Amino acid sequence: MLGPGVYLSRDLQKASKYPLKLPENERVVLRVKVNVGRVKKIDCQRHPLQKIWHNYGYDTAWCPPNCGMVPSGLEEDCVWDPKRITVIDEILNDNTDIYCTLILS
Repeated sequence: MLGPGVYLSRDLQKASKYPLKLPENERVVLRVKVNVGRVKKIDCQRHPLQKIWHNYGYDTAWCPPNCGMVPSGLEEDCVWDPKRITVIDEILNDNTDIYCTLILS
């Protein structure tokens, strides 16, 4: 959808569905801190920079909620360089009411 990079979501339910082919009881959600750098908002299908935003000096692409880019209507981020991401801890998918927060800096 946004080309190569690390895909992130602030929504725990969305994040806990990935990877799709891994059994639910083996999935883990990581709580991370991200240095997003320069962010490009991609808010429509066929956006001119949808898959090439990094070529224009952006570090992160951001799809805002309910913009038509993501079928769930939830926001999504794609960070080009994984070195911009620091893992804080992990949240096991145990179906409890734990909320994950993506800290953007």
